[in-house]
Amino acid sequence: MNDFPKITVITPSYNQAEFLERTIKSVIDEHYPNLEYIIMDGGSTDGSVEIIKKYEKYLTYWVSEKDNGQSHAINKGLKIASGDWVAWQNSDDIYYPGVFSAIATAASAHPQAGLIIGDMHLIDKNDRLIRDLHYVAPSYEAMVAEGMVLSNQAAFWRREVHDEIGMMDESLHLGFDFDWFLRLTKHVKALSVNQCLGAFRIHGMAKTQTMPTKNVEIHRMIRQRHNALMPSWKKAFYKTKRMFQLIARGDFLYVARGILHRVKGGGNVY
Repeated sequence: MNDFPKITVITPSYNQAEFLERTIKSVIDEHYPNLEYIIMDGGSTDGSVEIIKKYEKYLTYWVSEKDNGQSHAINKGLKIASGDWVAWQNSDDIYYPGVFSAIATAASAHPQAGLIIGDMHLIDKNDRLIRDLHYVAPSYEAMVAEGMVLSNQAAFWRREVHDEIGMMDESLHLGFDFDWFLRLTKHVKALSVNQCLGAFRIHGMAKTQTMPTKNVEIHRMIRQRHNALMPSWKKAFYKTKRMFQLIARGDFLYVARGILHRVKGGGNVY
């Protein structure tokens, strides 16, 4: 086990029976030898509990009871977690094969890292690829400049940091991930592995799909709360820096595609 750091994955779950089994299998089918898997269900009534029970023998802990939302459910899991590294994977998203081995290898090679991330995919409700997203090692400044330049679907951090910076902000039901990764990147050294680790599912009931305008407002409020405001020229600097970091690691076509998309008026996609 010394070669396999203990990894804890927490899945906050509420009425996502359509996708939950795929999430669970993406975790347990890794057969990682030092895994702690926790599911915190908020009292689902759509058959999710029956799915959880089906895989109960593979779970370290699970419960189905009313909670105060996703951030609260994650915090409940984090208070139980005993892994060296922790993460949460939403009940409609998935990991890709090799994710835990990649994290273990990177953690061993870079003991100074407190956060390890990878690339991710956007997928539809039938697991079909919509597009890929490539990331470099995130910094606090890059988060302030551009927002979420990483994704929880492909992010793991050392559990011990919670002793210093606390848990998720339970007052936030949208944007708590942005708030958390702002605090985390301000506190630890981050590392990026050039590998796709997980996927975010686009579907009609996803929070970011049902309340996009509200999400933007929340991110603005969180920046103000952190006094994390930045002039436009500095935002452009960090955006350009990230572009050249992607080029330096060989993502030429990915960056070219993003530039072409922007030229056509499609906004930022890299």
